[in-house]
Amino acid sequence: MTESNDLIHRTEALVRQRLAGEATGHDWYHTDRVRYLALRIAADEQIAGAEVNRLTVELAALLHDIEDWKFHKGDDSVGPRAAAAWLGVHGVDPDLIDHVAEIIATMSFKGAGVSTPMRTIEGQIVQDADRLEALGAIGIARSFAYGGFKGQMIHDPEITPAMHESFEAYKTAGGTTINHFSEKLLLLRDRMNTETGRRIAAHRHQFMESFLAEFFAEWEGKA
Repeated sequence: MTESNDLIHRTEALVRQRLAGEATGHDWYHTDRVRYLALRIAADEQIAGAEVNRLTVELAALLHDIEDWKFHKGDDSVGPRAAAAWLGVHGVDPDLIDHVAEIIATMSFKGAGVSTPMRTIEGQIVQDADRLEALGAIGIARSFAYGGFKGQMIHDPEITPAMHESFEAYKTAGGTTINHFSEKLLLLRDRMNTETGRRIAAHRHQFMESFLAEFFAEWEGKA
């Protein structure tokens, strides 16, 4: 347990340093919230009778954005390799390294038409936690932060949402931040793996729908 705690503390320090000053919504505080949500979901799953390796969950949550593909020209192998290298330096069991790397490689949303099933309960938990961060008030704030970083318009009524059928199409898409709600965010509620994830997602999804109703009412001069 002491060795595991030391690894977690070292990993926290690495991620804090690596994501310092990050302004697109993929900062340390995002990572820490994903970690909190993942451990909360893991506890609920354990109460329900599932066998969950909490160390795997916590490490995958902490390392999931250490090298995000969105900032590496769409190369989604960079993050898993960076996580594996970090854990390897610290003498982590190879099976645990492979599991964490697999979770990080599989967890991201890759397009409306792309299935991203998780093989293990640990992966399902971390995926739910990360997707919950894309919903609700924080999800809305993060979407506009990232949209500004990418130089996207807030909204253009002449640009319709695109339901991307491949990861390549999703990676190279332009669009607007408002369209991102239809293209991804509003789809996440129904893609949750766990009961806790589904419960939290339902509330956050409803909040986003209320926000969009107000947004369009104001856009059209009705509010």
